[in-house]
Amino acid sequence: MTPTHEPVPAAHAEKHSAALSSVLAAFAITLLKLLTGILTGSLGMLSEAAHSGVDLFAAAITLFSVRVSDRPADEDHNYGHGKIESLSAFVQTVIMLVSCIWIVTEAVHRIFFRQNLALSFSIWPFLVILLSIAVDYTRSRNLHRVALQHSSEALEADAVHFSTDIWSSVAVLLGLAASAAGKHWHIPALELADPIAALLVAAIILRVSYTLARRTIDALTDATPAASQSRREIIHDLLAIDGVIAVNRLRTRRSGPSYFADVTLALPRNLTFQRTEQITLAATEAVQRHLPEADVIVHSVPTVSLAESIHDRIRAVAARSNLAIHDVSVQQYDHRLHIEQHLEVDETMPLRAAHALVTELESDIRHEIPEISTILTHIESEPATIERPTSLERDRQLEVRLRRVAHAFPEILDIHEVLVTRSGDPATSSGGPIESPAHSPDRIQVSCHCTLPDDLPMARVHAIITALESAFKLDSPEVSRLLIHPEPATDNRR
Repeated sequence: MTPTHEPVPAAHAEKHSAALSSVLAAFAITLLKLLTGILTGSLGMLSEAAHSGVDLFAAAITLFSVRVSDRPADEDHNYGHGKIESLSAFVQTVIMLVSCIWIVTEAVHRIFFRQNLALSFSIWPFLVILLSIAVDYTRSRNLHRVALQHSSEALEADAVHFSTDIWSSVAVLLGLAASAAGKHWHIPALELADPIAALLVAAIILRVSYTLARRTIDALTDATPAASQSRREIIHDLLAIDGVIAVNRLRTRRSGPSYFADVTLALPRNLTFQRTEQITLAATEAVQRHLPEADVIVHSVPTVSLAESIHDRIRAVAARSNLAIHDVSVQQYDHRLHIEQHLEVDETMPLRAAHALVTELESDIRHEIPEISTILTHIESEPATIERPTSLERDRQLEVRLRRVAHAFPEILDIHEVLVTRSGDPATSSGGPIESPAHSPDRIQVSCHCTLPDDLPMARVHAIITALESAFKLDSPEVSRLLIHPEPATDNRR
């Protein structure tokens, strides 16, 4: 279900209008029933007046709660004011139970002690009841529509009240008709029809009170608003998100028309912050498909996944200690793992502190990955990664020699963006000891952009690039690799 993004003032105005019209209608109907009950002496009519009086009070509370519940959250009410609707429903339940006790008590006196059975019959009670049924039908449909549109618990409770009023009014109508028939045809047994109808009304009020009380208790005790099936569907959608290992916790609550969800997801511990944010947004959308416009909080728990490699596990241990490692090399011989890695530390750190840091890191790695036999950690400070001036001069000479070799090819119009990189050549033998990059020769790699005519066929472009690579390596045999990016003359800066 897609959440609606309706302006709050418009939604509040429509809810307020529906609640106000309900109050006015309840007041008119209650007054008519009370006057008719007093004039006729009908307990059924008086019980209906009491029921409508309860509905009038409930409608007034609903109007108040609708006005208050739409207020935004503040420092004293961090989750908003939606619980006021549940509180109003609780007050309605108590009053309805009190009215039931009065109606049942009065009906028992009339049935068993034959008190106040004489009724004054006229057409007015029947007209009032029929008018009440018509009004209740109209306002219950209107309240139900607005309640569904804006997820209002208070308006929905009012709609349920007024829909049950129709049945209680029918019961009173039948009781009056039976009493009138008994008096007209002299059937004494039908004299009890009016109090019996009052008992039916009390039963209907009691049933509504029970339903309302259960909803109120669930809301006030923060019972899960979604059914178990919906909960399973939410968990299913969360697990379907790429990167979610498990749903550790899903808690939901409702406050008035607003939903709140607290989700804890197990995510791979090697995820980047950006990917974690993407998963969080996807989880929020998944919950809001079932709980429209819910306020969702997603917690992520770094978790070891089955897809983790040895490299991932080593980096995860270092990241846990907020350490930066690079050039991790894993070798296996004699069925044992041997690790070589580089660790960057602050240049002002003393050797003793740096060695202690490395010792602790290697211990954590062995504890995390018991199958590791040996670990060799190269400690580097920040200046070690900065090129020395002599190295820069050698690189400049390589660029000059590359341009000189390129002059032999008339199709080459320009050589630019020359980059020289140097890296240690670690030992790749699976049986011998690991050689430190400090004692191995540098591997020099040169990359450049080469400008060629626009209409030169790709076959000729490839031939020129291959010939340039061969000629440059003959001129500079210390270069292990030359990478050339060909570009047309009209677009040679990308």
